[in-house]
Amino acid sequence: MRWFSPIPLSVKLPLLAAAMMVLVGMVASQQVLRSLAQVQDARIQELARMHVEGLSVALGPLVLRHDHWEVYDTLDRATQGGEGRRMVLTAVADERGRVLAATDPKRVPMDSDIAALADDVVALDDLRVNEASPSLSLLAPLIYQGRTVGQIATVLDVADLLSERRRALFMLIMGNAIAIGLLSSVGFLAIRRMLQPVTTLTRHMTETQGEPHPIPASEIPRGDGELARLARIYNSMVGAVTAKAEAERRLAERERFVALGRLSSSLAHEINNPLGGLLNATDTIRSFADRPEVVRQSAELLDRGLRHMRDVTRATLDQNRIDPETRLLTAEDLEDVKLLIQPEISRLDLDLEWCVDCVALANHIIPAGPVRQIALNLLLNACAAAGPKGHVGLTVGSGRGCLDIRITNSGPAMPEAALVRLLGDGPLMPGGGVGLRLVRELARNLGGTIRHERETEVTRITVSLPIPSEARDAQE
Repeated sequence: MRWFSPIPLSVKLPLLAAAMMVLVGMVASQQVLRSLAQVQDARIQELARMHVEGLSVALGPLVLRHDHWEVYDTLDRATQGGEGRRMVLTAVADERGRVLAATDPKRVPMDSDIAALADDVVALDDLRVNEASPSLSLLAPLIYQGRTVGQIATVLDVADLLSERRRALFMLIMGNAIAIGLLSSVGFLAIRRMLQPVTTLTRHMTETQGEPHPIPASEIPRGDGELARLARIYNSMVGAVTAKAEAERRLAERERFVALGRLSSSLAHEINNPLGGLLNATDTIRSFADRPEVVRQSAELLDRGLRHMRDVTRATLDQNRIDPETRLLTAEDLEDVKLLIQPEISRLDLDLEWCVDCVALANHIIPAGPVRQIALNLLLNACAAAGPKGHVGLTVGSGRGCLDIRITNSGPAMPEAALVRLLGDGPLMPGGGVGLRLVRELARNLGGTIRHERETEVTRITVSLPIPSEARDAQE
């Protein structure tokens, strides 16, 4: 049933309804045909019983006297009636089973064995219309005054009954096909119209491109049904997300300006104080250039002031520099990477496989910054290589004292230029980005290795990062 999953819901429901209608039609047709067969069997049995009973009354004395000509004449008159035309052949035998007369003497000669009339002779109560043969053979006792005086064999023509069954079957098939076709078409249109809000909601959720958009009011169903409420709830969520994003943007901007103001005032305060003294020193040097002692003292003052300003700028840089060595890798860092890569996954409709061993991360002391950059760069390249509706995967685990970060994609093989950037140390050729070479440099700075594999139409990049020696000693 895996092939059935990608089919849209607006097609699945009409197909299921049509399948149920076909099943119901088949069951109903079987019941109609079974009822028709029962009516036909009862009719043919009743006709055969009347035929046998009538002949028994008329032929009883003649059979006892073995009057061949009278028996033949009676059979001939019996076949002249309307229902008698169904009797293709009738033969009468005595108690020993020897034929006295038959409607077709050439086929059933006189004094022949009546059992040889047909191969599939059945009793009256077992008489059934069989699809395999257009005729039925009946063998019944000839009873006169309460005792059996002979036998009656009859071949009945049931071709018209079989034709009636075929016509009924054809009409049932045609009627069911027309009904199923019409109802399936109407059901498809009706269900598709009913599911239009769901399709619209799905489209808006999958085509967000990092920024969800509300459903227009013209596309929301009227009334207060479930689908209408669902669309309004989605619009409320989009509004809440937009408002939250705007609030976060304003808060971040405000914090940035506050931090910038604090930094500016701090720098102005720390630099402005010695700056006045430095300007006085330069004026003193200009005014008393002929006095070496004054120039020397002013130069020393300039040196101390400039050194102080240098210390201030260094302290400011150290306080605001992002040091990749200060924070260790945790599972939250990889969740941040997953969050950053999600817009690209949604835009290309990719299948993302994500497997992170949290125990392995807890046992490996590795800085977070370089690993985040490595994973993000490789995932971006994997998404671009996989293309729309492709497969991208990330697996993080441990093995042989290393943290293994494995990135896979189902796209074409990596070009030679990309492999040179990822695995080589030579100079880069003009053109192309620096992301793969950055991955190479970051992995090498951490003492790690990079492996490239290509098998079963899947490209696999594995970055193995060893545990730092001091961390290994601490674990031991």
